[in-house]
Amino acid sequence: MIGRITQFKGYLHDVQVEAKKVVWPSRKDTTQTTIVVFGMVILVSLFLWMVDAILSMIVQSVIG
Repeated sequence: MIGRITQFKGYLHDVQVEAKKVVWPSRKDTTQTTIVVFGMVILVSLFLWMVDAILSMIVQSVIG
């Protein structure tokens, strides 16, 4: 039991050491990345909408 407590304390110490190494992005970096992600979501959704519309027209013309 004592060995597990010692292992857990060691684990918590290691977590604390690793957490100090974390470098958080600046507000500017976060904003720019968010804008890029939203832009890509819009572009991909428009592309998929066009593909869906084209395939729907093709299927409708085949079906009649």
